[in-house]
Amino acid sequence: MKQPAFIFITGGVVSSLGKGIIAASLGRLLKNRGLKVGIQKLDPYINVDSGTLSPYQHGEIYVTADGKECDLDLGHYERFIDETLDKNADLTAGNIYQDVIRRERSGEFLGKTIQVIPHITDAIKENILRAAESSGADVLIVEIGGTVGDIESLPFLEAIRQFRKDVGDVRTLYLHTTLVPYLEAAKELKTKPTQHSVKELRSLGIHPDIIVLRTKQALGDAIREKIADFCDVEKSHVIEAHDQSSIYAVPISLKKEGLDDRVDKKLGLDTAPPEMGEWQAMVERMEKPEREVTIGLVGKYARFEDAYLSISEAFVHAGGDLKTHVNLRFIDTGSFDMQAPGDALSDVHGILVPGGFGPRGAEEKIAAVKYARENNIPFFGICYGMQLAIVESARNLAGLEHANTIEADPKTPHPVVRLEHGQEETSAFGGTLFLGEDACAFTSSSRIEAIYEKSDIEERHRHRYIFNLDYQHTLEKAGIIFSGKHPARGDIKAIERDDHPFFIAVQYHPEFLSRPNAPHPLFREFISHALSQE
Repeated sequence: MKQPAFIFITGGVVSSLGKGIIAASLGRLLKNRGLKVGIQKLDPYINVDSGTLSPYQHGEIYVTADGKECDLDLGHYERFIDETLDKNADLTAGNIYQDVIRRERSGEFLGKTIQVIPHITDAIKENILRAAESSGADVLIVEIGGTVGDIESLPFLEAIRQFRKDVGDVRTLYLHTTLVPYLEAAKELKTKPTQHSVKELRSLGIHPDIIVLRTKQALGDAIREKIADFCDVEKSHVIEAHDQSSIYAVPISLKKEGLDDRVDKKLGLDTAPPEMGEWQAMVERMEKPEREVTIGLVGKYARFEDAYLSISEAFVHAGGDLKTHVNLRFIDTGSFDMQAPGDALSDVHGILVPGGFGPRGAEEKIAAVKYARENNIPFFGICYGMQLAIVESARNLAGLEHANTIEADPKTPHPVVRLEHGQEETSAFGGTLFLGEDACAFTSSSRIEAIYEKSDIEERHRHRYIFNLDYQHTLEKAGIIFSGKHPARGDIKAIERDDHPFFIAVQYHPEFLSRPNAPHPLFREFISHALSQE
């Protein structure tokens, strides 16, 4: 088997440059050249994983199939390259230090003094190789989080500097992404930030092979030549990454710039140019909708839309497939009037209540569920959204006054939602939720079975609480159909109602499996029913 090649992507000048989209887009181009592609994110923060990070700081927490809570860039990777990534695709400084300290405590280093070099850098390199092996990739793309110049990034940059020496020049490629700002007062693009960023990178021993420039203005030959001269790269290796109307248009833009050709040549991959016709057609469907629909998303993090990034993208995918623009209205529970829900929801064509945790915003979400049920507005609940839909029916249809989830009210007289199996003794945070892929079997002839067109599925989970089966019979009499459950344990995975145009809620997170070229069937069906509300 041919040994894998490695592409290391760094960023400079400013954060939030879109390195993750660049990495994912390059991955799509290389996959369409017939290569097996893997992508890995190296994040310099000390958290062991993303699970305890506030959505306000890092956006949503993405979950891999094998149950690791990750940075949201992992979602972009999977959506673009349509490959299932595992826990090795996400690595933090916390992972590294925790592992090295554990090994030191167990005596593996035989009394040696543990230092950043070589022990931390060696551990980083070992994890990069492990990611390449577990993915079976011909090419592993490795994105280093943060910005060149950050103190916390230094061990990772040193590790990838050493990597070229370890595996050889022909199997490594350094790609640096920077910003070329346009100064309105001077009416010109400025290359100096890029020059300084590359100088900083070169001072660390890394000489970029390709420079990708984020810009709002088209770059002329003079700009490319200047950057090529001052940063010591070939002019053809100065790539423009112009702002696009959709992130899914970025691979097409980078292909026109010849990025994948430069990568193919540098790494000696000897592959044919990618066929991007299907991808282009998909982008055109997204960008040229024939209809429009408005979906109200009621959540406690709705002021920060990245907290629901995978849900947003799932609507883009399904909407594109239906040639429909989905106007996703984020409704923050902090400003939602429970006594007058119609003020925020009267003109939406569908209501979604997403996942979440804790009592804050729970009553507002319950009010939104009630409004959707009573007004026959298509409703879709995800994770906590399913649990609160159960609470709403228990209170308003089953006569269980003060019914609740014990997450919101530990003293409720009717705990219709209880702790998940094995969570009773858990007091620690971080990686202790029920995480990752789990099985679900649908009831024969149920609506959800018809939507999936199969009776057995596996979806990704992230929760600590589940429906209390002691209340199943009572809630069935109130009209809830428990249409999905674990085939062995029996815990409830999906509910629906047959007295409503579309009322489906699931314990899992279907948004994690939606792809731009393969929309998730639940999102597609939800939008189809929302369209009938126009």
